[in-house]
Amino acid sequence: MRRREFISVLGGAAAAWPLATRAQQAERVRRVGVLMAAAADDPEYQARIVAFLQRLQQLGWADSRNVRVDIRWATDPGDLRRHAAELAALAPDVIVAATGTTTVAPLLQATRIVPIVFVLAIDPVGAGFVASLSRPGGNATGFTMFEYGMSVKWLELLKEIAPRVSRAAVLRDPAIASGIGQFGAVQAAAPSLGVELSPVDVHDEREIERAVTAFARSPNGGLIVTAAPLATRHRDLIIGLADRHGLPAVYASRVFVTAGGLIYYGPDLIDQYRRAAGYVDRILKGENPADLPVQAPNKFELAINLKTAKTLGLTVPPAVLARADEVIE
Repeated sequence: MRRREFISVLGGAAAAWPLATRAQQAERVRRVGVLMAAAADDPEYQARIVAFLQRLQQLGWADSRNVRVDIRWATDPGDLRRHAAELAALAPDVIVAATGTTTVAPLLQATRIVPIVFVLAIDPVGAGFVASLSRPGGNATGFTMFEYGMSVKWLELLKEIAPRVSRAAVLRDPAIASGIGQFGAVQAAAPSLGVELSPVDVHDEREIERAVTAFARSPNGGLIVTAAPLATRHRDLIIGLADRHGLPAVYASRVFVTAGGLIYYGPDLIDQYRRAAGYVDRILKGENPADLPVQAPNKFELAINLKTAKTLGLTVPPAVLARADEVIE
């Protein structure tokens, strides 16, 4: 009902104003944009979107009823920039940068007005996305994936599960600051663990295969696959290369282990998308992203694929098994 009609019905009584306002608010359909740096048919990223939408619904926001969710999928940097501009032009109530730096950067280039909630960002202060973690100060806030120092855990796990490893190839995306930062953290700890590191830049399948194959020609090697959308996108190739060359590998995403990779350590990624829905809810209800602190993960997981360990001839130490949240047999 329009406000003018509503007031007319009630004879213009002053008491009608708050009722009219509530009626308008109840009828208004809010708009949420989502930018995802992945293929639309990728089941891992589909699961993340489902978790986000389910949590939104639990908070009272049902798609096509009181909220419209516009999702844009892309894997090419140019397409991501184009979709970021399109979403900003729609003037939604909030946009979710759903795959870390890869999506935050083009969205902030497109708008400094529309609120942005990011998921899985690494070092948002260093990247210039926020002024500080406690007081973001601009139009963006959200959830970090982890601090760089956690990257050392991957190397420690690799040595625990495969003590013979003296060389490790670190797959990273050099196009994003976090790719260099993660490698730097691992590199700082490598001498104390007796491991020589080799960076492998992740650009396309041909480069990954060439670099890993060349690395595997020398003995006692292992892989560390850092957190990057490109690595997740090429996960089947990377897992296959590790298997073909007998390379123990530690991954930054659980989906690698469920697909046949050896070991994973990192945050519960699905939980991060649920928490992002909570921030979207708060912004839709009037809170300012500048005042919402950037939050770190509060759930971490360790997953081990014993079938893969057996194929590689590895015996997983009981201490590592005891710490595992999930063991795949």
